[in-house]
Amino acid sequence: MTATPSSSGGKAAVFWGLGLGWVVLDFVTKRIAVATLDWRVPHELIGDWVRFTLVYNKGAAFGMHVGDWSRWIFTVLTIGALVMLGYLYRETRPDQRVRLLALTLVSGGAVGNLIDRLRGSQGVVDFIDVGIGNVWRFWTFNVADIGVSCGAVLLAIALWQEEREARAAESARAAPAAPPGAEHAEL
Repeated sequence: MTATPSSSGGKAAVFWGLGLGWVVLDFVTKRIAVATLDWRVPHELIGDWVRFTLVYNKGAAFGMHVGDWSRWIFTVLTIGALVMLGYLYRETRPDQRVRLLALTLVSGGAVGNLIDRLRGSQGVVDFIDVGIGNVWRFWTFNVADIGVSCGAVLLAIALWQEEREARAAESARAAPAAPPGAEHAEL
């Protein structure tokens, strides 16, 4: 299937519009968090279940850290991931909406956290804190992380579905056709 110019334009509008919107939402929420929250002081939003707690993550997802070079190592890895996502975007047809949404969310989230890494050495601003009391708390995260996580899950689902469809189509092509009149051969 060949994409028409208007459908390719729609694909670009969704990708760039939603992606830029996600980056802006991430940037604004982080600036609000930095301006209004005290470092490591929880502010309850929904009881103790959802709190806003300002922290800075010098590492990557789930607090992964690789020493003093974490900032630059994760910057290079993020840029590499964005290049790979760009390739996947180019290979995505306009009718592959779930895949397009997934790539947009992952890319927007990656850019949001990349901006923090490039802005300074403090680390990525995280402020969304969920859990149960002090017994069980998830890693503190931000809007960019939501995009990366949800987008990654959607992308895995989309690629899995595409693979299933490709295998089904291949099986249908490989199945031998019944000779004419074969349905009456047993009579």
